[in-house]
Amino acid sequence: MRPRLARGVRCFAAMVDGSIAGYGWLSTQPEWIGELQLDIRPGPGEGYVWNCATVPEHRRQGIFRSVLSGIISHARASGLRRLWIGSVAIPAEGAVGPSGFRAALRFSTWRLGPAHVRRSQASPEADPKLIADARLVLGSHDAPMRLGVSIEGRIQKVH
Repeated sequence: MRPRLARGVRCFAAMVDGSIAGYGWLSTQPEWIGELQLDIRPGPGEGYVWNCATVPEHRRQGIFRSVLSGIISHARASGLRRLWIGSVAIPAEGAVGPSGFRAALRFSTWRLGPAHVRRSQASPEADPKLIADARLVLGSHDAPMRLGVSIEGRIQKVH
C-alpha cells in the first residue's frame, strides 16, 4: 500500500462494523494491468479505477457498488471528467453499467507457458470515439493499442 499511496494513488474503503468490507483504488497516472499485460495511461482529467475487492463474507451486499459510488463522487469533486474501469464476468460486474460506465473494449486472455495470449475487440455497442479513446489510453506512447490477437512474453510488474 505504501508505494501506491506515496505516488498519489487514492484508496477507498467501505466499512462494516469497524472492519473493511471492500476497497478500490483510483489513479490518475499510468498503471500496469497484469491480467491484460498492458499499461493504462489516463489522459489529463481522467482516472483509472482498479484493484477493487469485496471481503468474501460481505459479497452480494452492495459493497462494490458503494465503493464505486464513493470513487465516482470523489473523482467528480476533484475535477476528473472521465474514469476508466475494467470488469470481469462476476456478479459484482452488474454494478459497473448502472454506475455510468459504458463498455468500450472486450478482452480474453490465456497463459500459454511463458507466453501471454490476448484477444481484444471493440464492444459492438460502443461509440466509435469511445473505442478510439480506449485504444489510445491502452496503447503505447506513439500508437493506439491494436485490436485482434497478440502473443507476447509474460511480464511481471509490481504496482
